[in-house]
Amino acid sequence: MRNLHFADSNQLTLLHNGQEYFPELETTIETAEFEIYIETYIFEYDAIGIKISAALKRAAQRGVSVHLLLDGFGSQNLSREDMQSMLDAGVQVLIFRPEFIFSMPRRYRLRRMHRKLVIIDAQIAFIGGINIIDDQHNPENLTPRFDYAVLVRGPLLAQIHTAARHLWMLVAWVHLKKRWINPIVIKPTDKPCGHQKAAFVIRDNLRHRHDIEQAYLAAINRAHTEIIIANAYFLPGRKFSNALKNAAQRGVNVELLLQGKIEYRLQYHATQALYENLLKSGIKIYEYDRSYLHAKVAVIDQHWATVGSSNIDPFSLLLAREANIIIEDHHFANELRTSLKTAITEESIPVTQTSKNFFSWRNYVVNWLSFHIVRMMQGVLGYDWHDSKP
Repeated sequence: MRNLHFADSNQLTLLHNGQEYFPELETTIETAEFEIYIETYIFEYDAIGIKISAALKRAAQRGVSVHLLLDGFGSQNLSREDMQSMLDAGVQVLIFRPEFIFSMPRRYRLRRMHRKLVIIDAQIAFIGGINIIDDQHNPENLTPRFDYAVLVRGPLLAQIHTAARHLWMLVAWVHLKKRWINPIVIKPTDKPCGHQKAAFVIRDNLRHRHDIEQAYLAAINRAHTEIIIANAYFLPGRKFSNALKNAAQRGVNVELLLQGKIEYRLQYHATQALYENLLKSGIKIYEYDRSYLHAKVAVIDQHWATVGSSNIDPFSLLLAREANIIIEDHHFANELRTSLKTAITEESIPVTQTSKNFFSWRNYVVNWLSFHIVRMMQGVLGYDWHDSKP
């Protein structure tokens, strides 16, 4: 496994849902003096998107170098007019893989930019799973999406700033936007801001292909007492599944908080195909039922935690560009654990082997058909998902 580069003396603030994240983000954009990098999979021009767009325009107009990197598939609903209004205000906008998805060679069709990352003046950063989208309002009148982000201050900013600038430069060169590569590099702060230890970990298709998965596996294999994972799209391969089952069999309390509200039916049913095997190994499964679960977080032994954009499925672990923060801090881990345990006990439905709605013959057929369709999609895309069996 590639060694993680932990930085000490950080100040990390856990943000719950968009209710806490977006006001912090907007306020920080308004105070920017030099540069802003934003990477997001989805940018919807709804109530939240309009607010963030307006803040970015104001920043650009007062001389801040604003870099907005959007995924070409996830942000395809952003109209040309809305994008042009940002460009006219001086916001630099780049699209990661803007081509129509099925016109690409098959090996590249689902290589998306799935990161949710912001860094401002190289002094403050946000990392998590929250897109630029209004999670307060939805057609079903549910509560906001269940998700998290982390506000980062401290020496870890050096790693985050380097990664954000590198990806922007890479996409700018691809688009021949050389004038949008800022020759002035702001030096991130290295001053201690707190007492928390953290590492920044990414997944790409070159040097960091397996870093996020291996960070998870190392922590799971070291676990002594408890593993809690909340993940929106959970479809692990054999290594990951075996690591969780082995942990449960050696006495570790393993709890999975997964989707209860169906957002993407194929992935939801493919995940359900794994339930019986996981339950037989002693793993506890809960389906979050209060709203859409979008979190990609974990807490292990009340000391190790991760928050980020990476799902535990083949699309995140094998294809997309992702970014997570790994935290080794008892206080942070316990705050996240408390939030997850509240969601498990008060807002979720436990899954058992006697749950008829999960293990009827009809669901059994639908679940396994969905699972094999997902596997087939991997084959069509040219990836060997050889360790994907549960």
